[in-house]
Amino acid sequence: MNVPFCTIIPPYLLRRLARQDAPQYSAAARAAKEALGHVKTVHASRTQAKPDTPPALRPAKPGPPNRTVYDAQGAETLPGRLVRKEGGAATGDAAADEAYEGLGHTHRLYADVFGRDSIDGQGVPLDATVHFGRLYDNAFWDGKQMVFGDGDGAVFGRFTASLSVIGHELAHGVTQFSAGLAYRNQAGALNESMSDVFGALVEQYVGNQSAAQASWLIGEGLFTPEVQGQALRSMKAPGTAYDDDVLGKDPQPDSMDSYVRTSADNGGVHINSGIPNRAFYLVAEALGGNAWDAPGRIWYETLTNGSLSTTATFTVFARATAAAAVELFGTDTKEHDAVRQAWETVKVKL
Repeated sequence: MNVPFCTIIPPYLLRRLARQDAPQYSAAARAAKEALGHVKTVHASRTQAKPDTPPALRPAKPGPPNRTVYDAQGAETLPGRLVRKEGGAATGDAAADEAYEGLGHTHRLYADVFGRDSIDGQGVPLDATVHFGRLYDNAFWDGKQMVFGDGDGAVFGRFTASLSVIGHELAHGVTQFSAGLAYRNQAGALNESMSDVFGALVEQYVGNQSAAQASWLIGEGLFTPEVQGQALRSMKAPGTAYDDDVLGKDPQPDSMDSYVRTSADNGGVHINSGIPNRAFYLVAEALGGNAWDAPGRIWYETLTNGSLSTTATFTVFARATAAAAVELFGTDTKEHDAVRQAWETVKVKL
C-alpha cells in the first residue's frame, strides 16, 4: 500500500512564497524554500522504500484516546522530546496543548458519530510532534504521526492554531487505513477532499455548529494579519479563500467547468479538491441541521465500505456516494436527492 506524505500547505503556495525578494518576506521565503526541499526529500525516500502495510480492519468498540505529544525543539528528528501523555496536565506551551486537544477532538468525532476506534478503527495511538524545524511552514501526516511547524511569522503562524488542520491531517490516516486513495490526480484530489470534509466536521462538532452556522473554511487562523485572506480553502465557495499580493489568488475550481489539468502538485490534488469539497457542502446545505449527521454518514460510509478503488475518479466517487445514500436512507429520499443534485451542480456526471 502506498503511504503518501500529506501536507496542509500546497506546494504551489510555497513556491510562490519562496520567490519573494522583498526584505519583509526574507524569512518567509527562506522557510518556504526549506519546506519545499523537505517535501522533495520525503517523496524521494518514499519512492525507494517499501511502504508499510496497515493491519486488516476488525470491528471494534471505540475506546478512549491514547495521545502523546512530542517537542522537536526546532530540529527535524522525530518524534522528539516527550512533553505530554494521555491524561497529563497541560504544558503551558500553546502548540503542544493545542495538538493534544485537537487529537482528542478528532478522536471524539470518529468515536461518537461514526463508531470508529481511532483513525485505524483499532485504537491506534495518536502521536504528534510540535515545533518541527525552524520556522517550518507546514503540517503533515507522515503515515504514522502528525507533525506541526511553527510557521514563518510573516505569512503563516503556528499550524496547531487551526483545529480543521489537525482534523484534516488525521483524516489522511483514516483514508490510509480504509480506501487507501492514491495521492495523485482525481484520486489524490478526493484524498485531500476527504481530509477537508472531516477536518471541517471536527471543527463543527466541537463547536456544535449547524451547516448554516459553520464557516466551511479550512485552515482559518493560519494566516497572519498581513495576509489578505480568510483561510487556505473554502468548501462553500472554492476559489475565494484568499486574494493576496504575495500568495496570489486561491486557484481552486468550484465545478468541472474549471477543472485544472496540471502535472504539478501530484496532478492538482490540492487544487481540484475544491470540486468534491463543494459537493459535500451543497449536500449539507440542502439537508440542513448538522453536517456530521446524514452528509457525514454518507461520506464516511463511502470512504470505509470497501467500494472504492485506490484510483477512484470523481465520477466513481460520486456514484459511490449516491449508492451509500440509498443504502443508508433509501432511494429517492431527500438525502439521495441532495447527493445527486450536488454532483450535478458541480458538473460531475453520475
